[in-house]
Amino acid sequence: MTDAIVEPVRVVVVSGLSGAGKTTALKLLEDFGYEAVDNLPILLLRRLTLVEAEDSATTANPTRRAIAIGVDSRTRDFQPDRVIALIGELKQRPDLSVQLLYFDCEDEVLLKRFTATRRRHPLAADRPVADGIAAERHLMKPLLLEADQIFDTSTVTLPELRQLLAAQFALDALPGLSIMVLSFSYKLGLPREADLVFDVRFLRNPHYDDRLRPQTGTDPAVAAYVAADPGYTDFFAKLNDMVSTLLPRYAAEGKRYLTIAIGCTGGRHRSVVVAEALGRHLREAGQRVDIRHRDRDLANA
Repeated sequence: MTDAIVEPVRVVVVSGLSGAGKTTALKLLEDFGYEAVDNLPILLLRRLTLVEAEDSATTANPTRRAIAIGVDSRTRDFQPDRVIALIGELKQRPDLSVQLLYFDCEDEVLLKRFTATRRRHPLAADRPVADGIAAERHLMKPLLLEADQIFDTSTVTLPELRQLLAAQFALDALPGLSIMVLSFSYKLGLPREADLVFDVRFLRNPHYDDRLRPQTGTDPAVAAYVAADPGYTDFFAKLNDMVSTLLPRYAAEGKRYLTIAIGCTGGRHRSVVVAEALGRHLREAGQRVDIRHRDRDLANA
């Protein structure tokens, strides 16, 4: 009789800036079946993972277990270098599968969130919120640089965040690579979560056609206009070839989630057309794909 194969305990460490969505993410992960623990003292992090792994290994009918742990500037005895060293230690254990998620957000959006909720920033009890944001961004930078996945929630709604987390962290998700194809406006900044970025500002621009300007890249007339660019067909074929070549390599490295960002000036026309076309192509090839248009619906983008 052979011993039952026990899957590694999945450990998701959730960190990042105050107000960027860490608490919401922990609640969503709890909805997905994780045991969620927020603001756990660093000294207890190793002990908690040991207990979970031992329970999983000794259960008569072992099931897939998972824990989500919130660690940030509020945590007792918090030191970024110490947290990074401990996460590195946990990643070496064969009984665990560990990922560090970092939640980021633009300063102006964080200021609006703190103003709306009238919460004090944890690093600015007697100072302006902006000072606390700046201090925390500096403090947390080492964790940002070490993160396995960065979620920028500046323009992400709650349903979108649930979708993003579910695609990568739902315990009943299919194995393999999940792909997000994201259109965006260069005027509004690069998506921080992007793994691959493609600039399509060289394509003919519907913005300069009075009839097409109010429409977006999901409208057939705009899609036809962009596709009629003499360089579009060759570009799109090469884009497909490049992405199709890279996907198996990412999957072989164990990557579970890939964000492909397509950008144009306003984020309403060309990038949307290409993102929609690439997403359809990948789905037809059997890939799991979500398509999101970050800036499509912004007025005067």
